Amino acid sequence: MAHDKTPPRQTASGHAPTSSARATGAPVEQPPVYSPVARGLHWLTVAFVAVMVPVGLIMTSQAERNIWDGLTNALYSSHKLAGVTLLAVIVVRLAYRFAHGAPPDEPTIEPWQKIVSHLTHWAIYALLLTVPILGWIGVSLYPALDIFGLFKLPGLVAPNQPASSTIFLLHKWGAFALVGLAAMHVGAALFHYVIRK
Repeated sequence: MAHDKTPPRQTASGHAPTSSARATGAPVEQPPVYSPVARGLHWLTVAFVAVMVPVGLIMTSQAERNIWDGLTNALYSSHKLAGVTLLAVIVVRLAYRFAHGAPPDEPTIEPWQKIVSHLTHWAIYALLLTVPILGWIGVSLYPALDIFGLFKLPGLVAPNQPASSTIFLLHKWGAFALVGLAAMHVGAALFHYVIRK
């Protein structure tokens, strides 16, 4: 009696699906690596943050010295426009993450390291959403919604200039926290891929 030698259907990663996966049609495994789209969104985020933080520090320094020239105004407009754009990028990035998943954890790291890694990862996402929203609320309260004299951002709340100071302070410290967590993330990655290996 002849035997069917047709090989089992394979997944995109090259592995045959399990019986349960065949029955339910559920995903077999997490993607082995981040996709080009996920990596592109990641580095786009890094570029935005790397530019926006120093721009924010320079423009606030100018404002504290009461220097309101063309450069200061351009820096503020650039910062506001970049912040709104970054917010949109993060929304797209999170939607892509939930739709496509992420690679599994490295099997060599300790359980506590996995917990810290996941907490740091999601804290960064939370700040990437919160910090631009706080900035937008701040410029709505001030109000300072003008962008290069070309258009205005829609206000999120009614103007209340005294309240804007508190929101801007939260925005500032949120940005510092974001930089700190990003530095931890980079340090952990370097430790794992350079020192441990």
